[in-house]
Amino acid sequence: MMTGLKRVVLLGALTAEVLVAMTMLAQGTVPEPVASSSQPPVSIQVDLTKKVGSYKPIYSWFGYDEANYTTMRHGRELLGELHDLSPVPVYIRAHHLLTSGDGKAELKFSSTNVYSEDANGKPIYDFKILDGIFDTFKEKGVRPMVELGFMPKDLAADLPNRHEPYQVHYPGSAISGKSNNPPKDYAKWGELARVVTAHLVERYGKEEVLKWYFEVWNEPDIDYWHTSPEEYWKLYDYAVLGVKTALPGAKVGGPATTSPRNPKANLFFKNFLEHVNSGKSAANGKPLPMDFISFHAKGLPTIKDGKVTMGIQNEMNDADKGFALIASYPRFKNLPIIISEADPEGCAACSSKVNPANNYRNGTLYPAYTATAFKGLFELQDRHGVNLLSMLSWSFEFEDKDYFEGFRSLATNGIDKPVLNVFRMFGLMAGDRVSTSSTGQVPLDTLVNAGVRQAPDVDALATRGDREAAVLVWNYHDVDGAAEATPTTVTISGIPAEVHRVLLQHYRLDDTHSNAYTVWLGMGSPQHPSTKQYAELKAAGQLQLLTSPEWLDVSDGQVKVVTEMPRQGTSLMHLIW
Repeated sequence: MMTGLKRVVLLGALTAEVLVAMTMLAQGTVPEPVASSSQPPVSIQVDLTKKVGSYKPIYSWFGYDEANYTTMRHGRELLGELHDLSPVPVYIRAHHLLTSGDGKAELKFSSTNVYSEDANGKPIYDFKILDGIFDTFKEKGVRPMVELGFMPKDLAADLPNRHEPYQVHYPGSAISGKSNNPPKDYAKWGELARVVTAHLVERYGKEEVLKWYFEVWNEPDIDYWHTSPEEYWKLYDYAVLGVKTALPGAKVGGPATTSPRNPKANLFFKNFLEHVNSGKSAANGKPLPMDFISFHAKGLPTIKDGKVTMGIQNEMNDADKGFALIASYPRFKNLPIIISEADPEGCAACSSKVNPANNYRNGTLYPAYTATAFKGLFELQDRHGVNLLSMLSWSFEFEDKDYFEGFRSLATNGIDKPVLNVFRMFGLMAGDRVSTSSTGQVPLDTLVNAGVRQAPDVDALATRGDREAAVLVWNYHDVDGAAEATPTTVTISGIPAEVHRVLLQHYRLDDTHSNAYTVWLGMGSPQHPSTKQYAELKAAGQLQLLTSPEWLDVSDGQVKVVTEMPRQGTSLMHLIW
């Protein structure tokens, strides 16, 4: 029997009207029009003549714990889809590229067995599994962000206060094993970084590998690293020397620390920057290189009063604190910043079976949150005058799991989830970011300090390219649940005087568009869909138009688009002339 709480979590933002409409359509009847909304109308103004900054493809970065999923059936398929959603190269970051094991993926663990030692302690390198992963990246047209981690079994030091085996299986603490120990010999660790980089250059070519990014470890301020911060500085020093010895122009960086809003994480981050800024390398005594800076930013969803309640202010606060710290160093202020995990919460592999709140990942709340955070990160970059390169989504796919099990993923058993379609929308925007204002906007300071807990955030992000413009519009609220749609008028001005008509392509992501999850629910939530059902789910997972494309007349350099924005709905209005 389904409890009230589970029913709320499963249905997410599906309104009663939508459920009735779905049922009636399934019975072959046409539902009555939904009554006019009582929500206050929102007016959004877009001025294509007012540039506010460049539109950088910070969205085109993804990552996952289980590197071995890369070469599996649905992993390969999804990599191809990620390539296809972006006009610029997509970057992929994966854990466990250096971890020892048999190359079989499991939740929160993978391995390549690239390094071992003989009886005399001499290194032995085996690139078979690693090559399979990187060959798949090449085949699918994506680029690696090479995360140097974790510690090979034969190189991992024994620590007097740690007695766990090399691998601890989830749901145990998968980061508590010896794979997260420091090296027993830092010179061998540096040589491992050099040999792996040299192999990548030999196999894929110098010019190609120069386009990649090499990041040292992951979240060394928590239990991903089993010793002191100072030992991480040493790990970094030897790793970057190894990489740069093999490829002098390689892009290296770190420290991939957790949330800067946390004082402990912030202090670790600050001390690392101090080490690079003024210290000398433990590997060769010379000044330290750093070509990019990375840290993580995470939200914190909970269930309150039976409703999923997001914590977008936490992710925004992390970015705000991280950008401020970086901006305080003149040497680092203009370096590229990679938020190498930017997500609504921290555990991609924790499904809604583990935490019911995580079922938000199946529906429209996840993409609406992502759209809101997307603009917020751009605005925080502008405020601090820093150089944001990436908001990497730590989400991919989980092989051989239940359909819509509630993992933080982009697809489930080959079916695209709604969140993938918001990234497709991002990929249709280009050129410069231009001015927007909205009577329904939640101010940036409120977003950072309190989130969206009162009125919803009905806002927009707009771009102008060559003979085109795009306006991303969303109706987001931290608290999931039924709510009436918001009448929304989008006025787009600044269209060139010689243009008299524009083509509008209006894409929509809501309960009935670009949403395989609601279609799956309507089928009765099958765990073994028929061939016909699977084909229907595949089609429903694609980005869909709200209406047919239409030509709009331009009057005084502007057009108006009038629509109803559903709660947790997202639109992309793409104009071409």
